[in-house]
Amino acid sequence: MRLWSPMTVALFFLLTLSTFSHQNNAFVTSRIMPNRLSGTSSYLTNKELWYSQTLDHFSPYDHRRFRQRYYEFLDNFRLPDGPIFLIICGEYRCNGIDNDYISVLAKKFGAAVVSLEHRYYGKSSPFSSLRTENLRYLSSKQAIFDLAAFRQYYQESLNMKLNRSKAENPWFFFGVSYPGALSAWFRLKFPHLTCGSLASSAVVHAVYNFTEFDQQVGESAGAECKAALQEINQLIEQRLATDGKAVKALFGASELEIDGDFFYFLADAAVMAFQYGNPDKLCTPLVQAKKARGNLVDAYAKYVREYILGDFGANVQTYNQKQLKNTTLSEGSTDRLWWFQVCTEVAYFQVAPLNDSIRSRKVDSSYHLDLCKNVFGEGIYPDVVATNTYYGGTKIAGSKIVFTNGSQDPWRHASKQISSTDMPSYIVSCHNCGHGSDLRGCPQAPLSIEGNAQNCSSPDAVHKVRQQIIEHIDLWLSQCQDSARSSM
Repeated sequence: MRLWSPMTVALFFLLTLSTFSHQNNAFVTSRIMPNRLSGTSSYLTNKELWYSQTLDHFSPYDHRRFRQRYYEFLDNFRLPDGPIFLIICGEYRCNGIDNDYISVLAKKFGAAVVSLEHRYYGKSSPFSSLRTENLRYLSSKQAIFDLAAFRQYYQESLNMKLNRSKAENPWFFFGVSYPGALSAWFRLKFPHLTCGSLASSAVVHAVYNFTEFDQQVGESAGAECKAALQEINQLIEQRLATDGKAVKALFGASELEIDGDFFYFLADAAVMAFQYGNPDKLCTPLVQAKKARGNLVDAYAKYVREYILGDFGANVQTYNQKQLKNTTLSEGSTDRLWWFQVCTEVAYFQVAPLNDSIRSRKVDSSYHLDLCKNVFGEGIYPDVVATNTYYGGTKIAGSKIVFTNGSQDPWRHASKQISSTDMPSYIVSCHNCGHGSDLRGCPQAPLSIEGNAQNCSSPDAVHKVRQQIIEHIDLWLSQCQDSARSSM
């Protein structure tokens, strides 16, 4: 029998498994999922690989499995003992591994990069029909067990390919937004399976009435832009009462028959500017129109049609409850799936504050609960107390988790913003630092290659936080490796 040298095995491993390609990509927003957003970026790879995943991790009797999509990028992998970076995909179609700042980290640390698509999303659906009863296995709890099972499978597969047994590479987990929360929760529940986690813009705190969201939008907008948005909202409410069809058509949203859906769409259109690092796209024309005593509603409608529905690539159907009720599996299923998680676990109900609100008061908790009932049926509502009890909310009792947030991002108020023992938290502060700016650069959508921060209003603020991230990853990977050596 012919024995291969370790170098031969390593070369064969890289040649047979590694791939490199480029394709279009997209990113996330408050109600619009990542695959909705336009813009050209680069994938490190989009070669699909498949894992046979357990459907129900909590049943000793149900042994059904489904195919779950994943990706790997090995160009920088330092064989045989380099680290493995796992990028968590979330509430969207995961079409490859993005070339964001994690690719820079992979080069620095000689890491393999793998990424697992979230159950039910994209091509990883266990069912062809998304009836409410078929969504019972869609939860964050099942998702983090998916990650654990996949992590073990991948490590064992790597060991087999390298002709070794019981070896453990150091792992590190990454995620942005909801995947950022999954990254933190994974480290909390499975500390023995990862050396640490980066939880970027991680929404770890389930919030029922999320009034802080709109308050941050107002703060990020500044006094003049905020006043313009408030006036626009009042004018639209008046016009909707007399000529609703015309005003909806003005915004390209004629299909939104439910007024609450329309007002949610209008609120989200403003949110996107601050959340994803393009505040001037919104505020400059609105402030100019207000100073010139121009037509504010027309100015906002132009921004929505040309930027949000045009350049940004948003889809009005995302806000249409008729569309959310569609149970046929398709590329548009993402919205229904995420709303199921919202309506059962995390809420994040972006409701109008009692005073000084930017969004319409028609977008209240009743609107959200009615949506959950209308789309999914009786008895569906988010038990945020149970979610926060299970994970800890902002009082998460984990370790070796880095939390990062952008100063202008309204989602940061559902994240952990105060450092605690072994869980540092950093705010990336600049005029256009929003959701995931530590990994995505500025603006956050479309993606800047390798997370380039040159277009951030303060690149130094981004670089400073990134240096802190590097130091924590370096320390925690070293501690993992030291622990592995001592146990040999």
